[in-house]
Amino acid sequence: MISTENLSALTTAGGHVVGSDGSKIGSIGQIYVDDQTSEPTWVTVKTGLFGSHESFAPLDAASQDGNDIVVAHTKDKVKDAPRVAPDGHLEPAEEDQLYTYYGLNGGNGFTGGNGFAAGTADDTVDRETVGHDTSGPTTDDAMTRSEEQLHVGTRKEEAGRARLRKYVVTENVTTTVPVQREEVRIEREPITDANRGAALDGPAISEEEHEVILHQERPVVEKEAVPVERVRLDKETVTTDHTVTEEVRKENIELDDDGISRR
Repeated sequence: MISTENLSALTTAGGHVVGSDGSKIGSIGQIYVDDQTSEPTWVTVKTGLFGSHESFAPLDAASQDGNDIVVAHTKDKVKDAPRVAPDGHLEPAEEDQLYTYYGLNGGNGFTGGNGFAAGTADDTVDRETVGHDTSGPTTDDAMTRSEEQLHVGTRKEEAGRARLRKYVVTENVTTTVPVQREEVRIEREPITDANRGAALDGPAISEEEHEVILHQERPVVEKEAVPVERVRLDKETVTTDHTVTEEVRKENIELDDDGISRR
């Protein structure tokens, strides 16, 4: 049997009551000890929606598994136990009812019942179960409504690549440059006293040749590669709005009362 000290610690550790079939029944509620022997006798198990019910399970042959209490009865057995208000004390008739249900010896109805020893009192009021599940395995007296929620995020993925490529093209460039050339021109001057001596120098009649060299300019083309600009790649982020449309499902619960439906 689990000691009272360990049971007191388990009620504050947030442990659970586990059935003999390994199923988790519910969270640990209160520990009840016998008024005469002060031995822990019962543990209440919080079951139902939000722990609104507390079922009594015997600590006889119970064991400890970490922060959990493992009782010697199945989950269904404990959940179907007689409804007894967990008000901190068991009346003899209530105790007899539980002993009979679990097939245990004890509880003659005159022992004064069991007193509250450890655990925190639950302010929730135990109420009678109304209704049951008719569509499948029995769960509890409430129906859970669920709905899908749409969570939209973003994921970065590769959309393409951009690269710089340099190549050579050829184009014609036309420009005008002035060029000069020499042309021959004949000059004639009359015989004067100033040039008479040069005119009479030499034979009177003779054959003679005079030559002059003519020059001209010709365009000369030279090409030079010079840098004109620098080009590089950069990135910028542009934000746009994208509308996402998706179907989501949700459950509705309606009351069917004599053929009249109300939501």
